[in-house]
Amino acid sequence: MNGHLLMNGPTRILYCNCTYAQVVPKEVKEAVLKKLCASEVAFEAVADLCEMSARQDPALKRLADGGAIKVAACYPRAVKWLFAAAKAPLPQDGTEVLNMRVHNADEVAAALFSPELKPNLPVGKTAASHAQMSALT
Repeated sequence: MNGHLLMNGPTRILYCNCTYAQVVPKEVKEAVLKKLCASEVAFEAVADLCEMSARQDPALKRLADGGAIKVAACYPRAVKWLFAAAKAPLPQDGTEVLNMRVHNADEVAAALFSPELKPNLPVGKTAASHAQMSALT
């Protein structure tokens, strides 16, 4: 299976609307959200992971500790660091991040709805410097 996992039980999906940084193309995030809403798949939507990380929102810890998860947001390295900065590291082998900055809505939705989990968090340090975090947003 080349490191891909089949998810057992309901698929956990997290959608980030990137409300404040606005780095994800509006048409992509709107189309992904529309596809999620039209599906019968359970998902959780948040306004902005960057803002939640800055506040160290306890919801990030709950999301990180809940097992395998797919995150529709931006770059996998940014998502990894945002959770780590909030003291809520994501599971390395149980997180797939779908990058709405570089993929179109159909590609993101197809991956979200697939029963296969393709972990893609970068390996290495989870602590990012302020300069590194600023470069990602």
